[in-house]
Amino acid sequence: MNPSLGLRLSTLSPALLAALLCSGVPARAVAEAAVGTPAPAFHLQDQHEAWVSLADQKGKWLVVYFYPMDQTPGCTTEACEFRDNIFAYRKLGVNVLGISVQDVASKKAFASKYSLPFPVLADADKSVAKAYGVLSMMGYARRETFVIDPAGRIAKHYIEVDPKTHSAQLLVDLKTLVKPAT
Repeated sequence: MNPSLGLRLSTLSPALLAALLCSGVPARAVAEAAVGTPAPAFHLQDQHEAWVSLADQKGKWLVVYFYPMDQTPGCTTEACEFRDNIFAYRKLGVNVLGISVQDVASKKAFASKYSLPFPVLADADKSVAKAYGVLSMMGYARRETFVIDPAGRIAKHYIEVDPKTHSAQLLVDLKTLVKPAT
């Protein structure tokens, strides 16, 4: 029983549980991957079954956003906001990667349905979500975002993320961190 909610999480329907997970409400306030520290390495497959690693991103600014589940309302809203702002990210020279714990097939369907122009990565064994400190007690990634600098260090961490406004806020913040690509 979660005393703050007054209910048993195991009694929730999968749809209600997914809605709660994708609501944008933070589940806790402290992450294990701290600002100023090296970002945890990863090597995951994207929606095209291509391997993507943190090492591949060296020398570039990177937004790594974690989200609970493909094809759910909040997660879809957030992904589509990144999609709709992708040219602004590219103008700044910033790459965007989305990560959740579903498999590659789920990523393929999600990216295809919403025409996502950036990699969404499958962390099916949950090792990357654990390394970044965003794995929830329910086994899903919490909605959190990390900005990683060209040296591979965490430059900024967002814990409280609103799927509707997060991408736009990130762009505002990135303009103070990043010099636009020429």
